[in-house]
Amino acid sequence: MKKIDKKFKIDRWEFCSQNPLIIAELGTSHNGDINKAKLMIEAAAAAGADCVKFQIVYADEILHPNTGLVPLPGGNIRLYDKFKALETPLDFWAEVKTYTESKGLLFLCTPFGLKSAAILKALNPQMVKIASPELNYTSLLEEIADWGLPVLLSTGVSTLGNIEKAVEILESNTQLCLLHCVTSYPAPETDYNLRILPNLAGIFGVQVGVSDHSNDPELVPALAVSMGAAVIEKHFCLSRDDPGLDDPIALPPPAFSQMVKAIRKAAKSSAEETITHYNTEKGAELVERILGNGIKKLAASERANYRLTNRSIHALRDIAIGEVLSKNDYGVLRTEKVLRPGLEPCLEKILEGKAARNFIPAGEGIRFEDI
Repeated sequence: MKKIDKKFKIDRWEFCSQNPLIIAELGTSHNGDINKAKLMIEAAAAAGADCVKFQIVYADEILHPNTGLVPLPGGNIRLYDKFKALETPLDFWAEVKTYTESKGLLFLCTPFGLKSAAILKALNPQMVKIASPELNYTSLLEEIADWGLPVLLSTGVSTLGNIEKAVEILESNTQLCLLHCVTSYPAPETDYNLRILPNLAGIFGVQVGVSDHSNDPELVPALAVSMGAAVIEKHFCLSRDDPGLDDPIALPPPAFSQMVKAIRKAAKSSAEETITHYNTEKGAELVERILGNGIKKLAASERANYRLTNRSIHALRDIAIGEVLSKNDYGVLRTEKVLRPGLEPCLEKILEGKAARNFIPAGEGIRFEDI
């Protein structure tokens, strides 16, 4: 693979493990309220974030209405209905971006499909974030690759083979940073296996970072920097009692500020100094378990989610035996551990014109045996 670019560059900013990019993931916690979004941006800036990240949500490009109840940190909810309520127009995002940049922060956003990608592209972003469940969404990756922007790619609930396929699409046209991630909410600190970071950097020749879903504000972020992380992302909230989807596992401002200080200290220290500090503060056994063995494999807390939170091809309506499929009959969606998974998204383009061999209920994955 190509030689690692020592810095992750975004316009006038340059980030590496000696100057990590710290991202406050605001997600959808604004609940469509522009004033709440601005308050969160202000609080994230005051807490020391370099960047705030949002999610552009359109329900129909993420999951099927028949997904029903989805288990989330705040309890079981009808996620499709929640996403519908969170859909916001382009002018909302334009105001959010302008306000973010007025506070000296980088604006970052995650699209979940081609519609939200078009909204994001219209905003002229400086970089893009792709979430773990979309790592295998071929059409979305191809679209983003054509923009030629720096890309942060989360790698939760994925194998080396899955990551390799995504990198092959993205790396030729973009500056890429892989964010090691554990797709569990909250994720145990001991599942992070942070010694994977230099290994991922060496295998793929790109910069690396961590998207952290653990509860502790310091352990994973600071130790990740000691392992070479150039980017740290953590969910941010005004209060864990707020009604946002991710607020129960996010850091409120004081804890986020604590994390920022720990990251900056680790960036100025050697790996040995950082590890020794946390050995003393938290215990050497715990630190060693967090650092792990560096072998890339599914973490214990996310293993049951494999192929059940990623994208696959699903029927958008009931499809009868013998019906010939058109491109409006199926979509690349998440199963959310409720619906059965279907074919890999890379096969999306070959389905049109195929006849159904079985009855395929609306929302369920389309399998090889179904066509």
